[in-house]
Formats: sequence, C-alpha cells, structure tokens
Amino acid sequence: MNPRTTRIAPGEIFQTLPLGKDALSVRRRVEAMERVMEGLFVIPGTDRKIGMDVALNLIPFAGSTIAAAVGAWMAWEARNIGMSKIQMARMFGNVGLDWAFGMIPFVGAIPDFFFRSNTRNLRIIKRHLDKHYPSTTTLDG
Repeated sequence: MNPRTTRIAPGEIFQTLPLGKDALSVRRRVEAMERVMEGLFVIPGTDRKIGMDVALNLIPFAGSTIAAAVGAWMAWEARNIGMSKIQMARMFGNVGLDWAFGMIPFVGAIPDFFFRSNTRNLRIIKRHLDKHYPSTTTLDG
C-alpha cells in the first residue's frame, strides 16, 4: 500500500495518522485536518466541497472560535517542521481573518465558503515541505 497515492475514506481519516513530529507525520495530519475542515462533503449538483468550517459558522460565535482553534493548531504544527515566523504569522493571519468573518452570525458562513483559511495554510505548509523535505511529497489525485 503506497501512502502517496492511497485515498482515505472519510471514516478512516484519523485512524491512519502518525503521531510523530517528523515532516511526513505533520504533513499527513494537516492534510487530514484540512480535508475535514474544508472538503468533507460535496454540495449536490456541484463539484464544490464544504467541510466543518462552514458548518461550524452556523453556530454563532462559538462555532467560529472552534474553527479558529483548529486552524491555529494547523499553524502551530508548522512549528514542528521549522517554518519561519513570517510564514507562521501569515498562517495565523489567515486564521484570524477567517475567525473575524465567522463572527458575523449566520452570514459569516458565506465568506467562509470562499475564503478557505485552512486550504491556504495547507498550501503554505506544502510549499515549505516540498522545498525542505522533498521525501514527503505526495501525489495529489
């Protein structure tokens, strides 16, 4: 079983995650969390995905704060792979902006549908990993 090309079913996401602080473990954890937060479900009739981030924004104030905590955890994981403070600050800025949008009750889910902070942060993490830890590169399919 090749971990680079294997697709994981939604129910198996957290069962296969390694717990180490090595680059590959971090990559797998943040990819799995990004999928849960941003791409868990496909909207019927479209190819647009939504995740728990949009759903949590339907709970006024607390939902946005919970989603921001998960986003902050992803940015904090970047520390384990030696990302620069500037990259981490950018990631925390993405999370903060997402949180601010989400603080608008009910309407906050709309900008969150388009501004996907977790996907943006995953892209930053992947760029860093691909440059500094090329052995962790996975095939997106």
